Amino acid sequence: MLELAILGFLAEGPLHGYQLRRRIAQLSGHARPVSDGSLYPAINRLVKAGLLDRRAEPGASAVQRHTLSLTAAGRTELLRRLREADGLDISDSTRYFTVLAFLSQLPDPADQHAVLRRRLDFLEQPASFFHDGDRLLGAEDTDDPYRRGMLTIARATSRAERSWLRELLA
Repeated sequence: MLELAILGFLAEGPLHGYQLRRRIAQLSGHARPVSDGSLYPAINRLVKAGLLDRRAEPGASAVQRHTLSLTAAGRTELLRRLREADGLDISDSTRYFTVLAFLSQLPDPADQHAVLRRRLDFLEQPASFFHDGDRLLGAEDTDDPYRRGMLTIARATSRAERSWLRELLA
């Protein structure tokens, strides 16, 4: 998802590494902080693969700054990753939100809707954090107030998202 976020933000325009890091951190939040030790190797992989272009510019001091931009191949790869989002990209909320943040980059609404339908299909499957044997437990099935809270919040969030998806897809 880090690479998708890099490609997505650079599709909006060139950025310096620091600007890119800040935008990714704002998107992923505090739960999944982005370290230089993961960001810069990912950038280097994408540059090496020909998906990004890196240009050196004079900085405010003697240190050069690097501006990153998306290449044509990078745009093609971004669109492919968005179009083919499935599995964990759909079921893991943080990964899905990264896909959703850049879904408008897909020029064909049919491709956008296909991704959203996969998410809706996932959300319509019965799910729970907790089980009693093979039986899924709902909020009403537990006396633990914290587990009940988790299940109540998850149910409300899922209901709201399904409603939004159905409305958007109609």
